[in-house]
Amino acid sequence: MNESPYGFGRTGSVTSSETRNRVLRNTYWLLALSMVPTVLGAWVGVATGFSLFAATSPAMSFIAFLAIAFGFMFAIERTKNSSLGVVVLLGFTFFMGLMLSRMLSFILGFSNGPQLIMMAFGGTGVIFAAMATIATVSKRDFSGLGKWLFVGVLVLLLAAFANVFLHLPALMLTVSVLAIVIFSAYMLFDVQRVVNGGETNYISAALAIYLDLYNVFTNLLALLGIFGGNRN
Repeated sequence: MNESPYGFGRTGSVTSSETRNRVLRNTYWLLALSMVPTVLGAWVGVATGFSLFAATSPAMSFIAFLAIAFGFMFAIERTKNSSLGVVVLLGFTFFMGLMLSRMLSFILGFSNGPQLIMMAFGGTGVIFAAMATIATVSKRDFSGLGKWLFVGVLVLLLAAFANVFLHLPALMLTVSVLAIVIFSAYMLFDVQRVVNGGETNYISAALAIYLDLYNVFTNLLALLGIFGGNRN
């Protein structure tokens, strides 16, 4: 018997493999599409001076950002099994682009600002390519990283919020370096979940990997601005 309605045997394995490949392919497609509203949101933010508005009250801006971001993520999870989930995800990425405009405006104040942005973009791409390759070809199970990475993110959020009031350069540098490490590891974790069939919804997968890319890019850009920014 070559086929089983319950997915047992060789045919079931092939179907499972095809399903995982389809989810991974759709995830990458949606991830690429999500960059369009991100860039658009960043452009709108820079062009309209949104960054100046956000800078008037850093603490309130940070709290509002978290509230809106988590609201979007909740809505995405509620609608992930319909086409509306794609629309909500793209709306979220526009919002994230808008929030990115404050950092971009600061970096563009450097004479080499565009070069720094391209370096951060290229560096993020290299990190993602490396992590995705490892997640795809490695036989090692990285699922155990999940709980430790989650704790790391909570620590980062607390440290980042504290530094809104403390303004400690050393703490800011530490947060940026750790964020790059943690979210690079999250890329490995999130991609392997799709590859191994642990995540079967491409909208949820795209959201997770998008957040990994966003956080690596922003923190890498922050470090490049600190150490490589040129005001001349």
